[in-house]
Amino acid sequence: MKKIMCMFLAVLMILSLAACGSEEQKAAAEEGFKPALDTAESCEINVAGGYDNFEALETEFDRFNEYYPDVKLVFTKVDDYNNMIGTVLNGNDAPDIYVSNSWMYGRDQYKSSIDHAENLADPDLGIDLDCIRSNIILNTNDGTLPMVPVFSNTYGMLVNNDLFEKEGLSVPSTYQELVEVCDAFREKGYKNPIMGFTNEETTSLYTLTIYPFFCETVADDAEAVKKLNALDPSAGEYMRPSLEKIEQFMNDCRVDTDACAEIEDNYEAVIMRFFEGDVPMMTCSGDTVSGTAKRESRSEAFIADPFEYTFVPVPMSDDGAYFLDMPNLQFSVNKESPKLDMVNEFMRFLITSRELNEMAQNKGLMSPTKDLSFDNMYAAFGEIPESRILSPEEIGLTDDAVIQMRQAVYKVGTGAMTIDEAVAAYGTFEQ
Repeated sequence: MKKIMCMFLAVLMILSLAACGSEEQKAAAEEGFKPALDTAESCEINVAGGYDNFEALETEFDRFNEYYPDVKLVFTKVDDYNNMIGTVLNGNDAPDIYVSNSWMYGRDQYKSSIDHAENLADPDLGIDLDCIRSNIILNTNDGTLPMVPVFSNTYGMLVNNDLFEKEGLSVPSTYQELVEVCDAFREKGYKNPIMGFTNEETTSLYTLTIYPFFCETVADDAEAVKKLNALDPSAGEYMRPSLEKIEQFMNDCRVDTDACAEIEDNYEAVIMRFFEGDVPMMTCSGDTVSGTAKRESRSEAFIADPFEYTFVPVPMSDDGAYFLDMPNLQFSVNKESPKLDMVNEFMRFLITSRELNEMAQNKGLMSPTKDLSFDNMYAAFGEIPESRILSPEEIGLTDDAVIQMRQAVYKVGTGAMTIDEAVAAYGTFEQ
């Protein structure tokens, strides 16, 4: 009995300590950011990127100035950013923070960008990486982290919720439901139940619908990923299920390619066509979604007859939709910055759920944080079960392999190639 009582008391003590620790962590999180440097310090932090402007980041700096009023942000757009950032970093006016992309890692052309980057996984920096979805954090060979996501991206479709409600239909969550919804809308007089951009292969309707499906087919096959990345001609067979699916989708949903061809670009033209109000579903990327709010006031049709819309996955599987989770814009810190302490202080401030969510909403992009329920536009992706969340970062697919897939799907979708021809051509497609 004494032994049992001792064990019981020990368990109670452990649970009490754990509860205390949990409460302390919760209290610390609720307290928010606390400055670690002299708040009277004065300096200028330079950020380089490819955006024309970065109002969402400027808003974050306004918030940072509540703690450090004499620290100034300067954002500089670099023309031909991907090719020029290495040169800029080696110059006299190198930025303190600069935009990076996962596909830069391991490529000789972008070695300078990686070499200049501070290891943001260093625990001494105090950056809360746990607030970010782990599957979009770059996996490196040595465990260092040269960049951290500040926005994320995915593929899906804008849905006109008012049309679905008006016609008594539900937003589809499986492939069969998608086909049935397209048929139902067509029977009700809607000429084009689903549309998308088709004039180029990058972020075309074909890629946006099939890329998550393709990732699922190879996610658990390391040998397939290895061959795909090596551009092994035999790897073309791994694309066959996806090529068959895109052909089936185009036929089942009777996508009007002539009508889609009238959409001139995959950004503004997609948005403005959707705002006409007669298209229930419009495929696009999260990048496109980010431009919707600003364009509501530019659409005469939307002004005259506004409607509620959200962004949801395209369900290409009978088991349900997949959430293709990808980093979008990422920040690197120049480890040679003369004001490195303050730059890291700003990163410690920015990389929190509160600030990342705030900046994502201001920009209209998907947040990289673990909770997506705060943003109604992207909330549907937060409801996807973990088993159906796919990450190219974790699967290990390289950009070279993805380019081959995109080109093959585009050729088959447009009818320029048969499935057999596209399979045989794997490794020969050019960007």
